Amino acid sequence: MTPTHAHAVPTELDVADRLLGLLRDTGTELRPDLQLEALTLAVAADLPVLLWGEPGIGKTAALTQLAEALELPLTTVIASVHEPSDFSGLPVIGDDPAEQGVPMAPPDWAVRLVRAGRGLLFLDELSTAPPAVQAALLRLVLERRVGALRLPPGVRIVAAANPRSSAADGWELSPPLANRFVHLRWVHDHEVVVRGLGGTWPRAALPRLVPERLAESVDFARRAVCGLLAARPGLVHRLPDGETRRGGAWPSPRSWEMTVRLVAFATAAGSSRDVLSLLVRGTVGDGPGLELLASMDRMDLPDPEVLLADPAAAVLPGRGDLRQAVLDGVVAAVRARPSRARWDAAWTLLVRALETGAPDVVVVPATTLASLRREDWEVPAAIERLAGVITLSRRADLVAADATRRADLAAANATPRPVR
Repeated sequence: MTPTHAHAVPTELDVADRLLGLLRDTGTELRPDLQLEALTLAVAADLPVLLWGEPGIGKTAALTQLAEALELPLTTVIASVHEPSDFSGLPVIGDDPAEQGVPMAPPDWAVRLVRAGRGLLFLDELSTAPPAVQAALLRLVLERRVGALRLPPGVRIVAAANPRSSAADGWELSPPLANRFVHLRWVHDHEVVVRGLGGTWPRAALPRLVPERLAESVDFARRAVCGLLAARPGLVHRLPDGETRRGGAWPSPRSWEMTVRLVAFATAAGSSRDVLSLLVRGTVGDGPGLELLASMDRMDLPDPEVLLADPAAAVLPGRGDLRQAVLDGVVAAVRARPSRARWDAAWTLLVRALETGAPDVVVVPATTLASLRREDWEVPAAIERLAGVITLSRRADLVAADATRRADLAAANATPRPVR
């Protein structure tokens, strides 16, 4: 009989597998992640998302983490290695094409998604897909159709692309396809990478929608977007000039509709301004997105007339730019309907702003308000509280102007003169 060994001698590959197991043995720590929060909200809003980033910075890893957190099966499709028919469907000729027509058969990955009823479809390397494939993807992204098959509502779509400068045989996205995505710039955090390589990777807390805030979030989003577009009709549709910019985020009725949805979701989740900035700028572009954010900041500012009616009880914003906007609005209201009582009330507000915040924000409104004084209006005692601030500000301006003049003069004297 051949003797048996109680413990088999491990092979070299067995030892290698043990070492690989130790390398895979890592932990996680809870860490805020603005990018992942913005991505999660866009996915929850059922909007297609396009992640832009250099190769190897963790786009696929982020999608894997998101799919696990949302308990969605992840299906990855490399767009650049497929033919247009893989997305529009392959023709299948039946017994009698004249009677039955020629149906378009969907690929196997689409059939699996329909059977599962839910999932995260990841379209990778979108920027290396040729124009014909991009055209076929339009229907998939917009209508969720692959051939004759319609993807169920539980399927979400996320794509990834490398900038053309770092993509092998890269193409610019066509404007119709680009305008259907929420564009998020994906960057790496060196501290996260260092800690991860040391054995501790981040685990982000996903945003949660508050059921009690849903209705007011929808109302706020609609007022915010409609208020801006009513004042700035040129922003409703603005196709960029350059081919590269057309392949990114730009404003159109479609992208503004997406913005309404994203603002509502971010508001219902109580997300930060930074997350909201990523979402709106990734949908309508940097310029229109920043205008929307500024407009939203001013939506909840107090009415100047309410402040003038009871200046002693006024509550001013804490942020300097918003406080400046409120004080400018108060002065504008006094200019529109000047009276001694309103002028005095405005001075009371400026003193209150001086006592509760940075003094520099009251300099310009105080100077303007002083110019509105009429001859029969006595100077209120409140002005004495502001005189020092305005004097210091003017003195600082004079010192700065004098320093600039001296520097220019020194530079002029230091310039070598031509020898004659």
